[in-house]
Amino acid sequence: MINSHAIELLFTQARSQNGWSDAPVSDAQLHQIFDLMKLAPTSANTQPGRFVFLRSQEAKERLRPALMGGNVDKTMAAPVVTIIAYDTDFHEHMPRVFPHNSSMKTMFDGDEKRADRERFAFRNGTLQGAYFMMAVRAVGLDVGPMSGFDNARVDAEFFPDGRFKSNFLCCLGKGEPSKVMQRLPRFDFQDVCSLL
Repeated sequence: MINSHAIELLFTQARSQNGWSDAPVSDAQLHQIFDLMKLAPTSANTQPGRFVFLRSQEAKERLRPALMGGNVDKTMAAPVVTIIAYDTDFHEHMPRVFPHNSSMKTMFDGDEKRADRERFAFRNGTLQGAYFMMAVRAVGLDVGPMSGFDNARVDAEFFPDGRFKSNFLCCLGKGEPSKVMQRLPRFDFQDVCSLL
């Protein structure tokens, strides 16, 4: 089992951030986050998650029109804003990522399977987004995930060919403790779990 400090870093003391210090996030940290996240499992090793790191003010300004009002300031202040997206044509990479089974790509080929591909990509891309947040915390940074934005506008701006679809955003950097909200209630085990 991991030690209590790691559990605090990942879960018990970790909080979603609403404000940011001006401490930078390095390229090395972004690579480290990705290299941890990519090791976690996805169905048939499909890895449909795609990650766009917005670091410059110019890049973040492209995102601004898609943000809901209450999310603008904290997003613009974040050292990095990550668009967590997924590749709807992930199956094209199956020969590389699942090389021992050549039939996997054909299971998803064809326009008639597009809806199945999109469901599959969304589910596994969401998993990768969750792994991404844990990796951010594991390298000692803070994360502020959000869904308060217009996905269609983000997709039109950043993914105009339609292949990638945005899922959610994650701001990351060093959080500003004074901006963290009080932790909201969580369910207890007996509220949502069953033992059969």
